[in-house]
This record gives sequence, structure tokens and C-alpha cells, in this order.
Amino acid sequence: MDLSFNADQIAIRDALDTLTRPFEAVTLHETGFALTDPALDAALAEGGFLDVGFDPDLGTGTAAVIVERLARLPQATEAAFSAIVRPALGEGIAGPVCVMEEGDWHRPMRFLAAGATVVVVGESVTSFVATPDQVRAEPDALYGYPVATLLSVPAERCAHDIAPERMRTLWRVALAAEAAGLLEAALASVCTYVSERQQFGRALATFQALRHRLAEAQVRSNGVYWLAMKAAHTEDAADAALAAFHAQESARAVVYDLHQFMGAMGMTLEHPLHLWTYRLKLLTGELGGRGANALAAAEALWG
Repeated sequence: MDLSFNADQIAIRDALDTLTRPFEAVTLHETGFALTDPALDAALAEGGFLDVGFDPDLGTGTAAVIVERLARLPQATEAAFSAIVRPALGEGIAGPVCVMEEGDWHRPMRFLAAGATVVVVGESVTSFVATPDQVRAEPDALYGYPVATLLSVPAERCAHDIAPERMRTLWRVALAAEAAGLLEAALASVCTYVSERQQFGRALATFQALRHRLAEAQVRSNGVYWLAMKAAHTEDAADAALAAFHAQESARAVVYDLHQFMGAMGMTLEHPLHLWTYRLKLLTGELGGRGANALAAAEALWG
């Protein structure tokens, strides 16, 4: 499969890079665990970047490219579900979009707030718009996303003409694409740090033990990216489950190493690493975690 960008994707990527460049710098002492920026969200909406999935000539493949690149930013923005899941629900669905399994209320949900569209995946796919009394914000949660807890689900919900398994496939594609961008940004920030940090009269990056593990982290990050892009283009259940599994397994292994390479700085909020790794921590538990996604991949491949 040729996953090279076509002319439209190159133009969209370049326009997105130009739009997001002013948001790449951040004042860390003002951020805390999660960083959002309404100006970024407004610029993305105005540019129509999260609507590319509605165009059949661009589709999920181009949407995944956008999600991956936005995930590299220090700011958390609700792009994955809006760009990849929302087009499958039809016109008229407003963001932010949250997705949950039927009955799985106990998990903190990313970008859940009054006015958000909550998609419930069970024996069918339904949705509702959250009201203030259904949402409890969790400002002290140790994640890199703004999260909230859903207190109740209304009995009357909007039904959507989409199979639950297809919705889970798109959910897995969204997870893998976002994780790919988070891993790449986290790894890049650590590589910059260890290239500049001196120990025993030489840069940390010159020590072979670090270089081997950084190389392994890069291999994992690359694998997550390519599996996510393949799944986005095929929209195949097995491809999506494998991409989600590898993303969650790689995040589990890589996040530990990245924080260790940072030494004491990796335990503080004075370096932006946590803005990516704390988001990865939440993603590793979605869709049942890596075990459930590995099982889903096996079932899709071999029944």
C-alpha cells in the first residue's frame, strides 16, 4: 500500500503547519497538567480542518494526517473524534465529540462538557448532547486532557445508522493517529533535552545505553504512525485493532523510558514532556486497553 501524501494532503498539511506554528511555544509555569487554547480551536474550525472527513475524496486517511499532526502540539484539542468519528454519524453533529462504551460511565472522558455530543457504542450507536447536570468536571485529574465524569445517560437518545463494530474501528483509528503524534512529539522533546544536557563533560545523547533505547522508542513511534495511517486508509477492523494495540503497547513502554531519560526534570512540570505523556496515559485505557485490542485484532484476523 502506498501511503505517500497526495497533492491535496500535502497542501492541507502545509496549511495546518502554518496555522499551528504560533501555538508551538508555551509558557510552562502557566499550564499545569492540561493545556488548551480556545484560539487554536477557533482557528481550526474556521479553516475547516476537522471537516475533511466529510469529503469523500479526502476521507479518513486525510483526517488521520490532521489528527496526528495536531497531537504533536503541546495544546490538547478535540480533533480525533471530530475529524474521524463525526463524519460517520452524519451531518448536524456538533463538537466536541466524546465516545464511550455502553455502561462505561466510570472512566473520565476527554473534552466532556455541557454541550458536547456523547456517542454511546453498545448493541447500537446512539448519541445525546450533554447537559450541565450530567457532567462533573475533574480539574484535579492527572491527565493531559480536560476531563469530566458523566453522571447519567438519558434514555432518549438519537440513533445512528452505523454498525457498532464500524464505530469501534473508527474509534481505534482515531486513538492510533493521536497516539502517533503524541509519541513523536514526546520523543522529539526528549532528544532535544539529552542532546543539550551535559553529564561527565559530554552530552547525555552520546551515551550508548541511551542511544539504543531512544532508537527503540523511535522504531516504536514509527510503527504506530504507519499502522495508524494504514488503518485510516483501509478502515479495516483488523488493521484498526492492530494499530490501537500497538499504540497502547508502545505508549506503555516508551513513556517510562522517556521520563527516565529526563532524570529529575522528568518528574517536574517545568518541561513540556508531561503534556504529551499524560495524554498517552489516558489513551492506554480506552477500548478496554491493549489486551482487549489485541483480542479484537485476533478475532478480526482469524475469527
